[in-house]
Amino acid sequence: MKRFVSCLAVLALTLPLVAQQTPPKRPPASPPETATATVGGSLITITYNSPRVKGREGQIFGPGGLIQKTHKEYPVWRAGANAATTMTTTGDLKIGDVSVPKGTYTLFVDISNPDQWTLIISKKNGEWGLAYDSSADLGRTKMEMSKPPQMVENLTWSIDGQGSNGTLKLAWENHAASVPVQAAQ
Repeated sequence: MKRFVSCLAVLALTLPLVAQQTPPKRPPASPPETATATVGGSLITITYNSPRVKGREGQIFGPGGLIQKTHKEYPVWRAGANAATTMTTTGDLKIGDVSVPKGTYTLFVDISNPDQWTLIISKKNGEWGLAYDSSADLGRTKMEMSKPPQMVENLTWSIDGQGSNGTLKLAWENHAASVPVQAAQ
């Protein structure tokens, strides 16, 4: 009986310790990412969450695709997951044919034609990713489309800076889009 009581006492003392342990965290489904580059002396930073294709190749874009099913603002897409994709620039830029003063903006992409995207630069920022408001558009510019050499599992924004010129790129699944960036004159 003494042994039984001793075992119960040990168990009673260790249960709270076991209960306090938290299960290991799983990595987020769409982890936060950042792309940065300097173009013409201006630091450009794009902050976004990167969704994964996860076996849905060929089912992301186009009518009936994942984006149409999950975005009430379709065909305008937040070009990422979770919070809105933001771009901050420390100097004035020209992105495609849009003049962009230094500041912070939200980036959206019109994908009504899956093979010809339009980048939308919104003056509104800080909102959740699905809160697109066309009255806040700073401007829109066509993106040059291409097919990546292989399927792109993780949505990726990148900026290639070369002196006063550069390229802003977005790639996911079987689509890649880019637009020139340059220091404002």
